[in-house]
This record gives sequence, C-alpha cells and structure tokens, in this order.
Amino acid sequence: MSSLFDGYTLRSLTIPNRIWMAAMCQYSAAPEGEAVGAPTDWHFAHLAARATGGTGLILTEATAVSPEGRISPYDLGIWNDTQVAAFRRITEFLKSQGTVPGIQLAHAGRKASTERTWVDRGRQITPHEPFGWTPVAPSAIAFDEASTPPKELTAERIGEIVQEFADAARRALAAGFEVVELHGAHGYLIHQFLAPYSNHRTDMYGGSFEARTRFALEVVEAVRAVWPEELPVFFRISATDWLTENPEDDREGWTTEDTVRFAKELQARGVDLMDVSTGGNVPDAKITVGPHYQVPFAQKVRNKAGMPVAAVGMITEPEQAQAIIASGQADAVLLGRELMRNPYWARRAAKELNGQVAGPVQYHLA
Repeated sequence: MSSLFDGYTLRSLTIPNRIWMAAMCQYSAAPEGEAVGAPTDWHFAHLAARATGGTGLILTEATAVSPEGRISPYDLGIWNDTQVAAFRRITEFLKSQGTVPGIQLAHAGRKASTERTWVDRGRQITPHEPFGWTPVAPSAIAFDEASTPPKELTAERIGEIVQEFADAARRALAAGFEVVELHGAHGYLIHQFLAPYSNHRTDMYGGSFEARTRFALEVVEAVRAVWPEELPVFFRISATDWLTENPEDDREGWTTEDTVRFAKELQARGVDLMDVSTGGNVPDAKITVGPHYQVPFAQKVRNKAGMPVAAVGMITEPEQAQAIIASGQADAVLLGRELMRNPYWARRAAKELNGQVAGPVQYHLA
C-alpha cells in the first residue's frame, strides 16, 4: 500500500513525497519592459514558502511560451534569457529544500489577453486597450459573447508554436527545472484543438480524433526531443468538457473516453504522468461538483490506460489525500487553494498521519 509520504520515481527522478503543488496563476509579473514575464520577489516568496512547508513537487503557474500565449499581460513567460535567470534563483532555492521544481508550459489561445482576476473579474482586454492583443485559436470562435474573436491559426503558425514549446522547454532546463508539464486543459490552446466544441477546422488539425490530437502530439514530440531522457514530462488534461455527462446538453465536447484513448498516445510518445483535471473550455457547461469530484477521472485513466496520474480538485484533508493514494486512485495529489491557505499543509499532514516530510534545519524544533 502506497503512502502519501513515500517517494515517487519517474525515470531517474525521485520526488520525495506524493504531496504536490498545482500550478496557480498569480498575475504578478511585469506586463512590459525588460522584466516582462519574469518572476518577481512575489513569485519567489510564494513558491519558496510551499517548499519550506514540505511540498514534494512544485509546479509554477501556467508559464507562457510566447507573449501572445499569456493568459494575461501579467503572466509568467519563458521566451527569453532574462526570464531564465530569474527562474534560476527560484529553482535553486526549491532544490535546497528538497523540493523538485516543475514548470507548466502553456499557450492560452482564445482565452488570452485578459485582466487579472481581481480586476473586472478577468474580462478580456481588447486589442485597442493598453497591454491588449488579438488572441489566436484553432478556429475563429470566441470563448464567450464578451470575448474578442480570435484569429484562426494558419498551418505555418501552428508549426511555429510547436517550436516555441520546444524552445521554452530548453530554457526551462537551463533555468533548473526537473519536471516539465504541458498544459492541455482548461480551455487553453492545446485543449481548444482537442475538443470538437472549439475546433471546427477541416484541415489536418481538425475533424477526426486523430486530426484534433495532432497539434498536442506534435508539441509532446518536440518537447520530449529536447527534454533529457532521464527527466519526466507531464501532461495536464481536462478529462471532460462536462457536455457528454449532461444528458440535457447535446453539444459535442472532449470526453472521458477520449482522455483514456489519448493517454495511450501520450505514453507512446514519452509522457510519464497525466495531471487530471476537468472543464474550462465551455463557459456554460454544467459541472457536477462534490467531494473528490475529479478523482474518479484520474482513477479511470490510471486503470484503463495504465498511466501514472495525479489527482486534483477539492482535496483538503490529510486523511482524504492519504486514502486517494492508498486505494490506488492516483499516484499523487495536487493541492491548489488549500496550499494557498496553508503553505505548511504537508507538515500538518505528516503530524496528523504520523508521516514525515523534509523541513528546513532552521525549523528543527518546530
């Protein structure tokens, strides 16, 4: 029986425990100038606190592979050397605390150019406003009625974005990261290609399952080609768009069955673990929320595709997390808001469950 406090090895990398931090946007980078997209003292403090708290793996917020790929003008990016140097300060500290540093590479697609969530509830910034730009997408379909219609990507531009993911992975390695995760969930660009709801293309990137997954698999292959063989690649997925699960909704979306089928394709191309979430691509989809509401999707991928998975979503209590690992529903748990509320959650879990996590020597009496 696996425990929340057991190490977990993927390829040649051992993560010290199964308590991992999910990527959470902070919208706190400079929107312009030489430091655009680079992590700041805020990012250092935010990530460092969770490392001293005993978290085994920390994933950065969605980090854009290009300026147009940012969710907001205030997002992190890794398209230049200034950003690499700023990240290196963070990764070195995380490693000094025994935490594995991971980065989530992303392109927002049609959900790009938005305000910070605490400003106008994250509304889309138009191309005519300061810091705004025209988003891009597989098809010229706006996310919602209030959003700017995106520009449909040409096949040539799709190829350039694939290369941007590979270039970002190279920079991530130079910055000291040991895990790279590709963001294919929550209605961002890769997810937009996967889902028939948002992909109406009629060329080699749209239509059939094979065509809609082509872009994602090209990104995976390009990143795996530059990422060291001994280090793992993760893929974050929305296991469902929450359309098929609703018998009253006849729209066609990405399904759990698609996710299981896709997982096998990812494994064949060198992806080591699927980070399983849901939703985000359809603004008015009816989501069924409850305790463990996303864990069954992770378990299904693990059981049917034989792929390692991490579960996420409303995991708040140590006993709850331990049960998910011990029962074989997932190989690790990813905590988001709960780690915002308590950076030392891993230490709390160790105390309550008689486990052990690493801690700073300066806290040895705590």
